[in-house]
Amino acid sequence: MSFIHVEETSDFPLQNLPYGVFSTKEEPRHRIGVAIGDQVLDLGAIKHLFDGPILSKHCHVFEQPTLNQFMALGCEAWKEARMYLQKLLSAKESTLRDNTELRKRAFIPRTAALMHLPADIGDYTDFYSSRQHATNVGVMFRGKENALMPNWLHLPVGYHGRASSVVVSGTPIQRPMGQMQPEDTKPPVFGACKLLDIELEMQKQLFPHREPISIHEAHKHIFGMVLMNDWSARDIQKWEYVPLGPFLGKSFGTTISPWVVTMDALMPFALPNPIQDPKPLPYLCDDQPYTFDINLFVALKGGSMSQPATICRSNFKYMYWTMKQQLAHHTINGCNLRPGDLLASGTISGPDPENFGSMLELSWKGTKPIDLGNGQTRKFLQDGDEVIISGYCQGNGYRVGFGECTGKVLPARNI
Repeated sequence: MSFIHVEETSDFPLQNLPYGVFSTKEEPRHRIGVAIGDQVLDLGAIKHLFDGPILSKHCHVFEQPTLNQFMALGCEAWKEARMYLQKLLSAKESTLRDNTELRKRAFIPRTAALMHLPADIGDYTDFYSSRQHATNVGVMFRGKENALMPNWLHLPVGYHGRASSVVVSGTPIQRPMGQMQPEDTKPPVFGACKLLDIELEMQKQLFPHREPISIHEAHKHIFGMVLMNDWSARDIQKWEYVPLGPFLGKSFGTTISPWVVTMDALMPFALPNPIQDPKPLPYLCDDQPYTFDINLFVALKGGSMSQPATICRSNFKYMYWTMKQQLAHHTINGCNLRPGDLLASGTISGPDPENFGSMLELSWKGTKPIDLGNGQTRKFLQDGDEVIISGYCQGNGYRVGFGECTGKVLPARNI
């Protein structure tokens, strides 16, 4: 228990303590904080209290405007910080609890915190690691017999995305313009995307390494996870993606949640890895459980709706390739990583239609309307629609949550 009151349904109990970057109206400087209940603890205000063997010498990392330098200290520093913060915020610890002046400086109501990207993102890689999603999309475009490409069951398929257009939750997304070919027998046209979609994903943030990372060491390089909506312009993407893959159909916007939930907070919810057949090559084999029971939800609120409607209920446990496998494969060719780099899971879809993590699947390529209630339906996103992604792990009397990942669709720019 913490001396800070935490509701049982709060995403941010003492068992979580996610990291984020915030500012306030009174103090616009970007600062590193930890969420606890309905409060944010400013780590810069208490940096002098860190007395462990690593952080006592590197407490300056908590004065930085991003998490990059803290991430770069490595997993032993992350563990040291978490253990100390759990002790400092516990109900039995008086150091902060009974220091009225320090508490006044160190705590900010979460409602008063303006959240920013948690790190400077140098690179962003998007994987394609949900077998159900890959199968669904393959069936739609290639037929049931050729749903999965020959390489899919042998390696974690991925591509390099656009890091500069990753934005924090709450940032509006403008409907993209581009080339499309609405009719296969006619030339392409230019205009505003008509098939704007969401993708329910999660991302992991990393610390640097310049050598191939063994799958048995990969967990030491994963700092934590965030929710992600990798917005997709399906009509633009369909026309452009052969032969080199996604480009303008994906690079216009990717939204992530602001609070980074650490892997130590998620480890109590680890599940056995999925059975993979055929068995992967040795560099991708690992028996340690590293998939996670994370409940995920997507809700949609149209401009005329008073309440959002949940359109997807999924779970991270449905992923076929694990985060460690993704990381081991990503670096096996010598590719170097930098602190703050993002690796995304790819769309997370489960076995049942309600688990499908994109509107492309939920509407089955636009052939089935998605019911929002009160006579409202969607096949793809309309201007004014707001998408809200949320997720949490359910513990015994507490939950470890991620907050929300939201974005509202704005009309396309006039050109």
